[in-house]
Amino acid sequence: MLCFPNAKINIGLQVTKKRPDGFHNLLSAFYPVGWCDILEILPADAWHFTNTGISIPDIGENNLCLKAYQLLQNDFDLPPVQIHLHKIIPIGAGLGGGSSDAAFTLKSLNTIFNLNLTTAQLEQYARQLGSDCAFFVQNQPRYCYEKGDQFEALPLHLKDFYIVIVYPNLHISTKEAYSSIRPKAPTFDLKEMLKQQDFDKWRSTVENDFEPALFNKYPALSAIKQKLYDDYGACYVAMTGSGSAIYGIFDQEVAVRFPQEYLTWQGKLN
Repeated sequence: MLCFPNAKINIGLQVTKKRPDGFHNLLSAFYPVGWCDILEILPADAWHFTNTGISIPDIGENNLCLKAYQLLQNDFDLPPVQIHLHKIIPIGAGLGGGSSDAAFTLKSLNTIFNLNLTTAQLEQYARQLGSDCAFFVQNQPRYCYEKGDQFEALPLHLKDFYIVIVYPNLHISTKEAYSSIRPKAPTFDLKEMLKQQDFDKWRSTVENDFEPALFNKYPALSAIKQKLYDDYGACYVAMTGSGSAIYGIFDQEVAVRFPQEYLTWQGKLN
């Protein structure tokens, strides 16, 4: 079975509280985008995982595709499979690529072996793999809260807009990003602000709490954001997740130019 795990962006990200379990509560909108990996899963005589494309730092026991398989194998005694992942979505970019790979592994195994798991059951398995994994089960715009693993439908309609994502070849780990974050209570209702879909208000209000510290540490990130606004006329620009990818939303297609070592992706929003 062949599938295409896609990335997501965060529109607004408020870190509101440090939890007793060591995680953080947050408020954010997750929106799927078309930058995709390629994942193939086939029945096999023995478990086997291979990968091409972008190098994956940890392909051992912590590999999320393996963890997804093991999670279902424990409950359903699955036969072995061979998995090949062609990695295209940058790692350490805040785009959720690893979480998407895990969620699509769960969904594919559910289909291949006729497990008949419901959406709610798949989401519950996904929550055990990572805070934003469950989002990719339904893969629709969602307002997310708690660890980012609880969500509700969000009437956000961006299908007439285009997106440009710029990854400056800079890996930012979750640990690094959270090391300088200071949780704080929100000063406005993010969900209601997003429903208005007023880009002028978003530009002055809808922020990613990780930006100030990371922009100070890595000035290239701030420069990308300003370039998307000043040179290309973006409607709204922000960093996604805990970085380092910066995206711009546009009302028309644009031809952008960044240093050769940067990765860029652009397409129409759904």
